Amino acid sequence: MKHLRLGLIGAGSMGSAHVRPIIEGRVPRTTLTAVCDPTADLAAFSPAKTFRRSDALIHSGEVDAVLIATPHYAHTTIGIAALRAGLHVLVEKPISVHKADARKLLAAHTNERQVFAAMFNQRTNPAFRKLRELIRAGEFGAIRRINWIITNWFRTQAYYDSGGWRATWAGEGGGVLLNQCPHNLDLLHWLFGPPVVVQAHCRYGRYHTIEVEDDVTAYLEYPNGATGVFITSTGEAPGTNRLEIAADRGRIVLENDRIHWDRTEVPVAEYCRESSERWVPPPTWSVEVPVSGTGEAHLGILKNFVAAILDGEPLIAPAAEGLHSVELANAMLYSSHLGKPVPLPLNASAYARFLRGKIAASKPTRKPAKPSVPVDMSASFGR
Repeated sequence: MKHLRLGLIGAGSMGSAHVRPIIEGRVPRTTLTAVCDPTADLAAFSPAKTFRRSDALIHSGEVDAVLIATPHYAHTTIGIAALRAGLHVLVEKPISVHKADARKLLAAHTNERQVFAAMFNQRTNPAFRKLRELIRAGEFGAIRRINWIITNWFRTQAYYDSGGWRATWAGEGGGVLLNQCPHNLDLLHWLFGPPVVVQAHCRYGRYHTIEVEDDVTAYLEYPNGATGVFITSTGEAPGTNRLEIAADRGRIVLENDRIHWDRTEVPVAEYCRESSERWVPPPTWSVEVPVSGTGEAHLGILKNFVAAILDGEPLIAPAAEGLHSVELANAMLYSSHLGKPVPLPLNASAYARFLRGKIAASKPTRKPAKPSVPVDMSASFGR
């Protein structure tokens, strides 16, 4: 294959934003040949063929690959159908709403020649890539504590009222953890690996008239004894995006796409054990870690997806790794529900039962969804 025929399933604000660079010719060797949405006006996507049903597009013979940008629950069913039809698949986050569904989706990927990727665009951010490189190289020594405050996902009530599926258990399966924070939960696992215990407190509709969580504080324990705190919200302004790491070689802070490292001259554990000082900490060097590049965010993931299909380039965000952010989000919600710590791996069946109960008891006090209008999504990118 020398040229990729891509189909878009889900032509809302996000899906439309994803394929705009293809329409503008900024993704080499790729053509948008088909678009599917049950209700949206698809005239703007001409000359791509249009469909109202995803299965019709999948079996049309018009595409080699699909980008799925539908409401969350459909990621699983449409993804399975596309994979079984032999198509390459790029799915928006989260790959599924809950762990049991994510497993079903991943189990449908049985052909290793099919490229299956997830839209975790923040993995292209040069600062996070540099931080991961340093962690994997052991430059920081043992990591003891992680503190991530990520409250700059601010959303207004108008945002939640823009779609009847938004911020409902039946439509999204959760709030900030399932919509905005899959990016950060993915990075949390990508950088530090899986925790073994999660305890969280989630508040539902603290800042908005919604039935799902818009404020979360979570505590994590890791296999090596490290601990973490993860705080997020869609109701604080101005928000904060600050990742702080306490390690054996000092303190590392990633904020505003910059990495600052207060590097101890000797390992902290060694100094604690051997120093004759009683309260003076080890001396440090102040280091600004060089970060280069731009990353291209969503466009970078899309280009990588195309290159993986046409050239065999390794994926930046394999869909299989999307399971981790789903599990972390589920664990936080389940822990908050139970009022106690939850061990990982998460019991997928137990969480699925919990979620079915939330859907059954759902009584949203939401305004009717407003008519869909074009929205500039750029203000929501890269946060």
